[in-house]
Amino acid sequence: MNRVFVARAIPRPGIEAMARRAEVVVSPHERDLAPEELVKSVAGCKVLVSTPANRIDAPLLDGRPEIRLVANYSVGVDHVDLDAARERGVLVTNTPGVLTATTANMALALILAVTRRLVEGDRLVRSGGFKGVAPLFMLGSDLEGKTLGVFGLGRIGRALANRAKVLGMEIIYNNTVHLPEVEKELAAHYVSFDDLLSRADVLSVNAPLTDQTRGIFNYRAFRRMKPGAFFINTGRGPIHVEEDLVRALKEGVIAGAGLDVYEHEPVAHSGLVTMENVVLSPHLGSATLEVRTKMALQVAGNVVAFLEGREPPDRIA
Repeated sequence: MNRVFVARAIPRPGIEAMARRAEVVVSPHERDLAPEELVKSVAGCKVLVSTPANRIDAPLLDGRPEIRLVANYSVGVDHVDLDAARERGVLVTNTPGVLTATTANMALALILAVTRRLVEGDRLVRSGGFKGVAPLFMLGSDLEGKTLGVFGLGRIGRALANRAKVLGMEIIYNNTVHLPEVEKELAAHYVSFDDLLSRADVLSVNAPLTDQTRGIFNYRAFRRMKPGAFFINTGRGPIHVEEDLVRALKEGVIAGAGLDVYEHEPVAHSGLVTMENVVLSPHLGSATLEVRTKMALQVAGNVVAFLEGREPPDRIA
């Protein structure tokens, strides 16, 4: 019987769906596996169900040539060496679509939290510091009439733009390609990267991590932004340079930030932790019971299709 190794426990319905077609082995650890643990654990398995914490590279695939499918429990695949997989005839799948709405909601939640100072206010109330309302007390920033800049107008970026449009925001975006139909739908405008920086009141990163996007939000980029602008990242942490972000915030170059991802995840830069104008979330973009269960079933659908000799519906390599 074919064996499937799941590198980190996922919702039970996905495990049960795969177990009807294969022997499924789930990592017993409530933590991410070290590379050497992963190599050892996946021995004899035809399928590896991985998470973004697992580096899938040539040494792993050469060490375990029995792996024929890497089914990612994620949309992003920056942790996978796709070229190495293709060269070895290893199929790779992901979970697109299912987490679009909830991740866009998370980005919007961060925008609202940091612009209206919700987390800062929560801390104030809990510490006993709230002494009553005053005309100039904890003034935040409204979104209506402001400009949302979207870096990466894919599924999630579009969903966020739709939500922001309802709130009365103007939409500009920078993307690898122009999207005329989407521009018409959202009344959005394509701009250069420099114009995105200089015009956005709220700048949201919704792009994948690539060689081109890695570190693109550095000190120079933050210096191009408005002093009252807010930086939001629910894409991938290494797209921004955290030390540069901390410097920009300390110097008042930008007004605040909302982060769900980190350059050296799971560790956030120590400078961010003490800042009142920063909202930090532990990579909760897709973290709802409903979505994580759908992701598990989507992974299972790819695995079962592969084991039955069919094309996995979400194959990317």
